[in-house]
Amino acid sequence: MTEMTPFAATAEQSVQIVVRDGLEAALDGLSESSAAHARSAGFKADSGEVLILPAGGGPAALLGAGDARSPFDIAAAAKKLPEGDWAITGSPDAWDPTETAVALAFGAYQFTRYKAAKRAPARFVAPDGADVEEAARIVRGAALTRDLVNTPAGDMLPSHLEAAVRALADANGATVRVTLGEDLLNPEDVYPMIHAVGRASADAPRLIEFEWGDHRHPRLALVGKGVCFDSGGLDIKPADGMLLMKKDMGGAANVLGLASIIMGAKLPVRLHVLIPAVENAISGNAFRPGDILDSRKGDSVEIGNTDAEGRLVLADALTRALEDAPDLLIDMATLTGAARIALGPEVSPFYTDDDELAADIAAAGAAVDDPVWRMPLWDGYDKWLDSPIADISSTGGSRFAGSVTAALFLRRFAGEAKAWVHFDIFAWNPTGRPGRPKGGEMLGARALWRMLKQRYGG
Repeated sequence: MTEMTPFAATAEQSVQIVVRDGLEAALDGLSESSAAHARSAGFKADSGEVLILPAGGGPAALLGAGDARSPFDIAAAAKKLPEGDWAITGSPDAWDPTETAVALAFGAYQFTRYKAAKRAPARFVAPDGADVEEAARIVRGAALTRDLVNTPAGDMLPSHLEAAVRALADANGATVRVTLGEDLLNPEDVYPMIHAVGRASADAPRLIEFEWGDHRHPRLALVGKGVCFDSGGLDIKPADGMLLMKKDMGGAANVLGLASIIMGAKLPVRLHVLIPAVENAISGNAFRPGDILDSRKGDSVEIGNTDAEGRLVLADALTRALEDAPDLLIDMATLTGAARIALGPEVSPFYTDDDELAADIAAAGAAVDDPVWRMPLWDGYDKWLDSPIADISSTGGSRFAGSVTAALFLRRFAGEAKAWVHFDIFAWNPTGRPGRPKGGEMLGARALWRMLKQRYGG
């Protein structure tokens, strides 16, 4: 996995941030030769634009911030500036120093497990006033998430995901419990839908759990969809639909990245992480469209489509999480293509019946440039999940509102929680953006972390 030392302690060279509407004032403050060089080079202070200046006093480079909407406007700097350690000057007053540090370090990420990087990224001294430890926790949590999602399924099947969970738990003194394979059918501790979805794989299905923190603190449960590869099952995906299915454990990866931040910050919670880890494969014992599955909750589920498997494994894990009466229950999943059609790859839809919680999450997302959008748990669509021969249909009979009906299905299993929120995330950047390279991504988790700090006083 990626090893990161996100920030430099000192630097011998500096880069000056320049906002577009302050360009002339910034140039007037440079030496005559540097200002002339910037003007002749056509420097416009566009977002991420870098210009190396002549040696001889003052900053060594200029870094455009465009309209300075967000610190991510300069996040490309790590790969545009020459290698080495840099100090930042001229950060806009409206930018939070810690979030600026996070954005700069996010831009330095490179996935190097299978291919060496062409060059080392530039590193930065964290801006004055930044909480360097906080920024480093967030950067490392995001790197963990990105690494897990970027790793192809051949190296990230349920057993590999379990190993990653154990490594994280061990590093933080957490206690791990795994229910594996046929043990998922133990009548005294049953997870029948996790078993059914994963039983066709040569790598056995499992529920991975770990707990951390003081039992006297409020209990926080995080559930992450860990479908390590999704062929679609017997409702097999076409080739192009299968190509990115290594990322179908992106919910688990985001939960683990968030958990690493929580534990690193020693947030005063009793953390319970649950990862139903499966491969939705095809073999003679694969579950079928039309099958009726039992669930841990006891409700029977009619299978409408084997490619809608994530909600099944989540349902058993959510039931388990509720048995310990958490103060807050959060699940994250790469659940539906309908969510991408509705909001695209950059905005994370979330669902909750708790208006105050929804407002807190939305405000947190805006504060850290982790865009989220509340979607409706529309009661009128709940009847679409009715089945004539089972307690509930996994998919219902309508093609409309697929993300909403998936959330409503989960609410059938999580609805008794004191507070519950479901994130239907993409966990992937289809194209690179500053600080957000193409590939696996932490989406929604930074917004959740800010909300959790405010809720629990971290």
